[in-house]
Amino acid sequence: MPLGTHELAVSRSCCPNLSSSPERIWFIPEPNASVELDLGGGATILLRRHGNPEGPRILVSHGNGLASDMYYPFWSLLEDEFDLVVYDLRNHGRNPVGDIDGHNIPNMVDDHDRVLEAVAANFGEKPAIGLYHSVSALIALLSPALGANYQALVLIDPPITKAGRDYQEFEAAANRAAAMARRRADNIPTKIKMIEVLSVIPIYQRMVPGVYQLIADTTLRPNRSREGFTLRCPKEYEARIMEYACAFAVAVDLEAIECPIQVIGADPTIPYSYLPSLDLSAIARVNYDFIPDSTHFLQLEEPEECLAMMREFLGTIGAFDQG
Repeated sequence: MPLGTHELAVSRSCCPNLSSSPERIWFIPEPNASVELDLGGGATILLRRHGNPEGPRILVSHGNGLASDMYYPFWSLLEDEFDLVVYDLRNHGRNPVGDIDGHNIPNMVDDHDRVLEAVAANFGEKPAIGLYHSVSALIALLSPALGANYQALVLIDPPITKAGRDYQEFEAAANRAAAMARRRADNIPTKIKMIEVLSVIPIYQRMVPGVYQLIADTTLRPNRSREGFTLRCPKEYEARIMEYACAFAVAVDLEAIECPIQVIGADPTIPYSYLPSLDLSAIARVNYDFIPDSTHFLQLEEPEECLAMMREFLGTIGAFDQG
């Protein structure tokens, strides 16, 4: 059964902050093909191919603690035109949870490079565009063979920063986010309860209809030891990556990356509710823009506007001639 088929059964009285517009039910289709990539040590990544296999290829991944299926309101807009390979980071989403000792950014960078090799080996070689949000964008930027692997990168609000005051602000925010992750409940009694909580958290207020249910469907799994649900990416795993990100976010040198780069950021002029968004307009080789009044989840707030920005950029680099 496709993921995300549950009907949103939340009344306006229990969740008064839900959008007044009709709720949408998101249906994530079965992939055209899938491949399980063995990473060793019990860790695996499930690669799923969606969309148009004759179109330009785009690789899609997600932010820390989340899942790529959660972004379906955005990447569903690409299905008719693009050859999509969607995957979750280790210990996230549709992947099993392995040993926490292996849950770190250096291993994820190695995973990223192995994903690229597996995609070419199993789905055929063609130019690839990386479409990455948050920590998956950071992981791609840390790959030592980045320029040779991609035709282009489209990075949505990547967690990168500069030394000095910017880094200090980023580090403080990352530590707060890690502490918040560790305070999360280990057991969620029902998906409805999670939806109620999401409806009052500021960063989730601008999302398109139906996303609360989609978040519950894609980031929770049945709890094996008791009734209810637990996070697909355990809270300690999420917190660990948040703390690791501080050491790596300042190490990215966008000027040294060979392939074309587009960064679509959250609004850097408004108070942030997750991590500070860096204004990259001073870097000449980066096609940078931001969506006014958007948060870290801008793909789920303004999916059509994100798509329009991305399409304009891909047109300038000739991506539509590479299918």
